[in-house]
Amino acid sequence: MKKIILASTSKYRKELLERLGIDFECMNPNVDEEIHKKNISDPLELAETLGRLKAEAVYERYPDALVIGSDQLAECNGTRLSKPKTMEKAVEQLIFLNNKEHRLITSYTVIFNGKSTTKTNITTLRMRKLSEPQIKYYLRKDIPFDCAGSYKLELNGISLFANIETSDQTAIIGLPLISLANTLNELGVMVPPENSH
Repeated sequence: MKKIILASTSKYRKELLERLGIDFECMNPNVDEEIHKKNISDPLELAETLGRLKAEAVYERYPDALVIGSDQLAECNGTRLSKPKTMEKAVEQLIFLNNKEHRLITSYTVIFNGKSTTKTNITTLRMRKLSEPQIKYYLRKDIPFDCAGSYKLELNGISLFANIETSDQTAIIGLPLISLANTLNELGVMVPPENSH
């Protein structure tokens, strides 16, 4: 089988892809996301564009490989939510999401043999009505400052939500594995593999 490269330095995506049992390498795609964030206002289009550009950037360097690029955005009533990076920003984000519905848009592109496949998952989440002390308590537990939307559903973040609708819960962490496994199988990558190596 050809070399598989994940065009990402995200530890979350690496851990997710490891669940499929395939051999792969991680590589920094070096895509300047800020330019595209300024030029593309539609969150769905932006997530798909960034995922595709990351895959293309690495594929240009390794045209013999199968390359996976991915991007995720959180969006609420037309407002894009980035990674908060600080406690202050995270409190602000969760107060904004409080008692509201928002969407997590997770897109990936696979490029192999010059052909490109893009798939996108949309998860709808409704946050419960929470007090500011509850929000701060949560943030001290998970420290989700590197997560769009300021929560980690796979940890204590699950306690913030009234309702979550998704076709693939791994999409919430950063890569829709159910869909990706299907895409890889269609391209001849056996998931899970038959032999251990």
